Amino acid sequence: MTNLGKPPDFDAVVIGAGFAGLGMLRRLRDEDGMSVQVYETGDGVGGTWYWNRYPGARCDSESYVYCFSFSKELLQDWDWSGKYPEQPEILSYLNHVADRFDLRRNIQFNTRVTSARYLEDTSLWEVETDQGDRVTAQFLITGIGCISSGNVPDIKGLDSFQGEWYHTGSWPHEKVDFAGKRVAVIGTGSSGIQSIPVIAEQAAHLSVFQRTPQYTVPARHGTVDRKFIEEQIKPNYEAVLNKARWSAGGFPIDRDERSALEVTEAERMESFEAGWAEGGIRFLGTSFKDISMDRRANDTMSEFIRNKIREMVKDPETVEKLLPTDHPFGSKRPLIDTNYFDTYNRENVELIDIRHSPIQEITPKGIRTEDQEFEFDMIVFATGFDAMTGTYFKMDIRGRNGLSLKEKWSEGPKTYLGLQTVGFPNMFMITGPGSPSVLSNMPMSIEQHIDWIADFLQYMRRGEINSVEADENAETAWVAHVNEVAEPTMYMLADSWYLGANIPGKPRVFMPYVGGLGNYRRKCNEVADNGYEGFILDAGRR
Repeated sequence: MTNLGKPPDFDAVVIGAGFAGLGMLRRLRDEDGMSVQVYETGDGVGGTWYWNRYPGARCDSESYVYCFSFSKELLQDWDWSGKYPEQPEILSYLNHVADRFDLRRNIQFNTRVTSARYLEDTSLWEVETDQGDRVTAQFLITGIGCISSGNVPDIKGLDSFQGEWYHTGSWPHEKVDFAGKRVAVIGTGSSGIQSIPVIAEQAAHLSVFQRTPQYTVPARHGTVDRKFIEEQIKPNYEAVLNKARWSAGGFPIDRDERSALEVTEAERMESFEAGWAEGGIRFLGTSFKDISMDRRANDTMSEFIRNKIREMVKDPETVEKLLPTDHPFGSKRPLIDTNYFDTYNRENVELIDIRHSPIQEITPKGIRTEDQEFEFDMIVFATGFDAMTGTYFKMDIRGRNGLSLKEKWSEGPKTYLGLQTVGFPNMFMITGPGSPSVLSNMPMSIEQHIDWIADFLQYMRRGEINSVEADENAETAWVAHVNEVAEPTMYMLADSWYLGANIPGKPRVFMPYVGGLGNYRRKCNEVADNGYEGFILDAGRR
């Protein structure tokens, strides 16, 4: 591939050093012989697992498929300690990968990309950082994660609080000591569900401020059955992973092809109880085929979980606050917990319903709601993320004619396959909006994107193609398809971060692709087989 004028400093600049950035670097550098520079804001690798160090942080994908699959030796050598790996272990794994494949030499840490500008006269990207770097590259590839931009709500008085406060998505590296403290946790999403039981065991008193009651399924974490791993997984790893790659969610599990409405009540309860006993992602993943599509079928599972909550929580008033009744199960991110509901049986834990008594302000000594004032030593914001687009908008990314990505996506993100957006040639997104991303086992989606993007770049090299850009008609059709597939699902029946509903003023657009990872992989392969249909390929200077 040739560019007119001065050659670029690098073939590709990759932003982020989590699963996506590490995998993209290794593939482009080691298999394709390209020069790559990675920029990472943190002082180490890990991405999501570098920043999210809050108590109880754990993955909700089973460990033996929450990993890279490019190296057979790595798959055989690494042993996970539990069913759902905790943050320190995942971070240890990613550090091992970085060391084993000598990836750090191409990563510049403690460096935030501040801007990226497409230079139309040379078809290059010019990237600037907060450390004063200004480099050019033919390709700009984002590996910045889907939920990596923390959302601290704009609550009056936060600056006046005299105690300590933290956001789960940007947790200190040193230990936070809750012993003897009066602690408030605001939010009961995934990070709240995971951290609340751990904090409750340490704090003198814990107050949970809940806006939305949650359906959550026990993880049944325990430890990995070594016999299962050694006899069933490792000898058959490629088959296991291939099944996961072509599944809906990126897991090697089989769904019950029956309808929840066609079986007897006894058969339905037997299935639900079996899934509950196994716990985790398998509760929903192996259940009846129509749970996510038919509200009547979904109601049977939703009520099953509500009954479990009634069984676990002793205080009737607390039970009523914890029962999710305004949205179906699975319409928000399915949550997996360890002792979450049991925590509300502790004497040092109280639940405050902020739908009925909203937070008015944070005071120097604590929190004031509509009905009461509370004093706290510490506040933990488990308030989620500005998902899918937030981290993109923290950088000034400008494409053709100086168009900013924030302007392009002012009415919601628009992409072709979640990989490119019109007006931004040679920019690729790993698990961008419009891809399965957060609705799948992330490493599976990430590796699919890494390999597809890398194969495309090699295709361009062989054809001496200088730039590639998504076609506007293809982008429009894909956005319509993403919305069409989402429309009949439970996802449209709740205010969730999938729709951007957790961020005031953010456009209400459903962002991930719900058609399933296997179907998505098939569509991407068809596009490639048809000469990268839907992309405009240009061999000359624009």
